[in-house]
Amino acid sequence: MKSYPSIEKKFAKKETYYFFDKLDGSNIRAEWSKKKGFYKFGTRKRLLEEKEEGLGEAVTLIKEFEKDFLDFAKKQKVDRFVAFFEFFGESSFAGNHEKEDHKVVLIDLNIYKKGFLPPKDFINLFENSNIEIPKLLYVGKPNQDFFESVWNGTLEGMTFEGVIGKRMIGKNSHDYFKTKNKAWLDKLKERCGNNQALYNRLK
Repeated sequence: MKSYPSIEKKFAKKETYYFFDKLDGSNIRAEWSKKKGFYKFGTRKRLLEEKEEGLGEAVTLIKEFEKDFLDFAKKQKVDRFVAFFEFFGESSFAGNHEKEDHKVVLIDLNIYKKGFLPPKDFINLFENSNIEIPKLLYVGKPNQDFFESVWNGTLEGMTFEGVIGKRMIGKNSHDYFKTKNKAWLDKLKERCGNNQALYNRLK
Protein backbone atom coordinates (compact mmCIF):
# COMPACT_ATOMS: atom_id res chain seq x y z
CA MET A 1 0.00 0.00 0.00
CA LYS A 2 1.27 3.42 -0.94
CA SER A 3 2.71 5.52 1.90
CA TYR A 4 2.23 9.24 2.36
CA PRO A 5 5.21 11.28 1.13
CA SER A 6 7.58 12.87 3.59
CA ILE A 7 6.93 16.62 3.66
CA GLU A 8 9.98 18.88 3.57
CA LYS A 9 10.48 22.52 4.51
CA LYS A 10 11.94 23.55 1.15
CA PHE A 11 9.71 25.48 -1.24
CA ALA A 12 9.70 27.34 -4.54
CA LYS A 13 9.53 31.06 -3.75
CA LYS A 14 8.04 32.12 -7.07
CA GLU A 15 5.37 29.43 -7.34
CA THR A 16 1.74 29.49 -6.23
CA TYR A 17 0.71 27.04 -3.51
CA TYR A 18 -2.55 25.99 -1.91
CA PHE A 19 -2.05 26.28 1.85
CA PHE A 20 -4.11 24.01 4.10
CA ASP A 21 -4.41 23.94 7.87
CA LYS A 22 -2.01 21.31 9.26
CA LEU A 23 -4.03 19.10 11.57
CA ASP A 24 -2.23 17.74 14.62
CA GLY A 25 -2.84 14.00 14.65
CA SER A 26 -1.72 10.66 13.22
CA ASN A 27 -1.47 9.93 9.51
CA ILE A 28 -3.69 6.98 8.53
CA ARG A 29 -3.92 5.44 5.05
CA ALA A 30 -6.74 3.33 3.68
CA GLU A 31 -6.80 1.41 0.41
CA TRP A 32 -10.09 1.17 -1.49
CA SER A 33 -11.09 -0.94 -4.47
CA LYS A 34 -14.28 -1.25 -6.47
CA LYS A 35 -14.68 -4.91 -5.46
CA LYS A 36 -13.74 -4.72 -1.78
CA GLY A 37 -14.35 -1.16 -0.64
CA PHE A 38 -11.91 -0.17 2.10
CA TYR A 39 -9.94 -3.35 2.75
CA LYS A 40 -6.45 -2.40 3.94
CA PHE A 41 -5.36 0.19 6.49
CA GLY A 42 -2.10 1.48 7.86
CA THR A 43 -0.23 4.14 9.73
CA ARG A 44 2.55 5.95 7.90
CA LYS A 45 4.92 2.99 8.37
CA ARG A 46 2.91 -0.16 9.16
CA LEU A 47 -0.38 -1.94 8.60
CA LEU A 48 -3.19 -1.25 11.04
CA GLU A 49 -5.98 -3.51 12.34
CA GLU A 50 -9.36 -2.24 13.53
CA LYS A 51 -9.08 -4.30 16.73
CA GLU A 52 -5.92 -2.46 17.83
CA GLU A 53 -6.28 -0.26 20.87
CA GLY A 54 -5.86 3.44 20.13
CA LEU A 55 -5.30 3.97 16.42
CA GLY A 56 -7.59 1.08 15.50
CA GLU A 57 -10.47 3.49 16.11
CA ALA A 58 -9.43 5.32 12.94
CA VAL A 59 -10.39 2.25 10.88
CA THR A 60 -13.89 2.28 12.36
CA LEU A 61 -14.28 5.99 11.66
CA ILE A 62 -13.09 5.68 8.06
CA LYS A 63 -15.53 2.84 7.36
CA GLU A 64 -18.39 5.17 8.27
CA PHE A 65 -17.69 7.03 5.02
CA GLU A 66 -17.76 3.91 2.82
CA LYS A 67 -20.87 5.01 0.92
CA ASP A 68 -19.54 8.52 0.34
CA PHE A 69 -16.32 7.19 -1.16
CA LEU A 70 -18.28 4.72 -3.28
CA ASP A 71 -20.31 7.62 -4.68
CA PHE A 72 -17.08 9.52 -5.37
CA ALA A 73 -15.57 6.51 -7.18
CA LYS A 74 -18.66 6.02 -9.33
CA LYS A 75 -18.87 9.67 -10.36
CA GLN A 76 -15.15 9.89 -11.13
CA LYS A 77 -14.99 6.40 -12.68
CA VAL A 78 -12.25 5.30 -10.31
CA ASP A 79 -11.62 1.63 -9.53
CA ARG A 80 -8.87 1.90 -6.92
CA PHE A 81 -7.28 4.52 -4.69
CA VAL A 82 -5.49 5.13 -1.41
CA ALA A 83 -7.05 7.75 0.86
CA PHE A 84 -4.94 9.52 3.47
CA PHE A 85 -6.50 10.81 6.69
CA GLU A 86 -5.51 12.66 9.82
CA PHE A 87 -6.85 11.01 12.99
CA PHE A 88 -7.09 13.29 16.01
CA GLY A 89 -9.10 14.63 18.92
CA GLU A 90 -9.33 18.00 20.61
CA SER A 91 -6.40 17.18 22.92
CA SER A 92 -4.19 15.33 20.42
CA PHE A 93 -0.63 16.59 20.20
CA ALA A 94 2.36 15.42 18.16
CA GLY A 95 0.89 11.98 17.51
CA ASN A 96 -0.30 11.38 21.07
CA HIS A 97 -4.01 10.96 21.71
CA GLU A 98 -6.16 11.19 24.83
CA LYS A 99 -9.24 9.13 25.70
CA GLU A 100 -11.82 11.42 24.10
CA ASP A 101 -13.86 11.73 20.92
CA HIS A 102 -11.79 11.50 17.75
CA LYS A 103 -12.41 12.17 14.08
CA VAL A 104 -10.79 11.49 10.72
CA VAL A 105 -10.25 14.20 8.11
CA LEU A 106 -9.29 13.39 4.52
CA ILE A 107 -6.00 15.14 3.70
CA ASP A 108 -5.13 13.58 0.32
CA LEU A 109 -6.17 10.94 -2.18
CA ASN A 110 -3.96 8.99 -4.58
CA ILE A 111 -5.70 7.36 -7.54
CA TYR A 112 -4.16 4.16 -8.88
CA LYS A 113 -1.84 4.85 -11.85
CA LYS A 114 -2.79 8.55 -11.84
CA GLY A 115 -1.28 9.88 -8.63
CA PHE A 116 -2.43 12.46 -6.10
CA LEU A 117 -5.39 14.67 -6.87
CA PRO A 118 -4.26 18.22 -7.65
CA PRO A 119 -5.14 20.58 -4.77
CA LYS A 120 -7.80 22.41 -6.76
CA ASP A 121 -9.51 19.17 -7.80
CA PHE A 122 -9.29 17.83 -4.25
CA ILE A 123 -11.12 20.90 -2.95
CA ASN A 124 -13.76 20.89 -5.68
CA LEU A 125 -14.53 17.20 -5.21
CA PHE A 126 -14.81 17.12 -1.43
CA GLU A 127 -15.46 20.58 0.05
CA ASN A 128 -19.24 20.21 -0.19
CA SER A 129 -19.39 16.50 0.58
CA ASN A 130 -19.89 14.58 3.83
CA ILE A 131 -16.16 13.86 3.84
CA GLU A 132 -14.36 16.53 5.83
CA ILE A 133 -11.12 18.02 4.49
CA PRO A 134 -8.70 20.56 6.03
CA LYS A 135 -9.48 24.25 5.72
CA LEU A 136 -7.93 26.05 2.78
CA LEU A 137 -6.27 29.09 4.36
CA TYR A 138 -4.45 30.82 1.51
CA VAL A 139 -3.67 30.50 -2.18
CA GLY A 140 -0.63 32.34 -3.47
CA LYS A 141 3.12 32.65 -3.40
CA PRO A 142 4.74 32.18 0.02
CA ASN A 143 6.09 35.49 1.30
CA GLN A 144 7.48 36.91 4.53
CA ASP A 145 4.16 38.26 5.77
CA PHE A 146 2.55 34.86 5.28
CA PHE A 147 5.33 32.99 7.10
CA GLU A 148 5.16 35.45 9.99
CA SER A 149 1.40 34.96 10.31
CA VAL A 150 1.94 31.21 10.62
CA TRP A 151 4.89 31.60 13.01
CA ASN A 152 2.96 34.01 15.25
CA GLY A 153 -0.32 32.09 15.01
CA THR A 154 -2.23 35.01 13.52
CA LEU A 155 -3.19 33.38 10.20
CA GLU A 156 -6.98 33.33 10.10
CA GLY A 157 -8.44 29.83 10.31
CA MET A 158 -5.22 28.09 11.37
CA THR A 159 -5.70 25.76 14.34
CA PHE A 160 -2.31 25.36 16.04
CA GLU A 161 0.44 23.31 14.41
CA GLY A 162 0.93 25.22 11.16
CA VAL A 163 0.18 24.82 7.46
CA ILE A 164 0.99 22.60 4.50
CA GLY A 165 1.56 24.12 1.06
CA LYS A 166 0.70 22.03 -2.00
CA ARG A 167 1.18 22.46 -5.73
CA MET A 168 1.43 20.22 -8.75
CA ILE A 169 4.46 20.00 -11.05
CA GLY A 170 3.14 18.88 -14.40
CA LYS A 171 0.31 16.34 -14.40
CA ASN A 172 1.47 13.69 -11.95
CA SER A 173 4.26 15.14 -9.80
CA HIS A 174 3.61 17.10 -6.63
CA ASP A 175 5.48 19.55 -4.40
CA TYR A 176 4.49 19.78 -0.73
CA PHE A 177 6.11 21.72 2.09
CA LYS A 178 5.25 22.60 5.68
CA THR A 179 5.84 25.50 8.02
CA LYS A 180 4.94 25.55 11.70
CA ASN A 181 3.74 27.80 14.49
CA LYS A 182 6.24 28.93 17.14
CA ALA A 183 3.91 28.17 20.06
CA TRP A 184 3.45 24.60 18.79
CA LEU A 185 7.21 24.11 18.48
CA ASP A 186 7.72 25.54 21.97
CA LYS A 187 5.20 23.09 23.38
CA LEU A 188 6.90 20.23 21.55
CA LYS A 189 10.28 21.30 22.93
CA GLU A 190 8.85 21.27 26.44
CA ARG A 191 7.33 17.81 25.94
CA CYS A 192 10.56 16.35 24.55
CA GLY A 193 12.76 17.80 27.28
CA ASN A 194 16.39 16.84 26.71
CA ASN A 195 15.53 14.35 23.96
CA GLN A 196 16.77 16.41 21.02
CA ALA A 197 16.51 13.48 18.61
CA LEU A 198 12.80 13.10 19.36
CA TYR A 199 12.24 16.83 18.95
CA ASN A 200 14.02 16.83 15.59
CA ARG A 201 11.94 13.88 14.40
CA LEU A 202 8.60 15.38 15.39
CA LYS A 203 9.13 19.02 14.48
